[in-house]
Amino acid sequence: MTHDGIPAAERVILGIGDDLIRLSVGVEEGADLVWDLEQALLAAVEGISGL
Repeated sequence: MTHDGIPAAERVILGIGDDLIRLSVGVEEGADLVWDLEQALLAAVEGISGL
């Protein structure tokens, strides 16, 4: 959590919301990155709809 140590009021000033998603990628093939992101987003949506 790159922004966990920043106080909430300061995050607001910096424009860092609770919906921030930070991606850190390496030298993977572009298609592999897209596939991984699609899988993660689908899992997140399914997790939300299962509440």
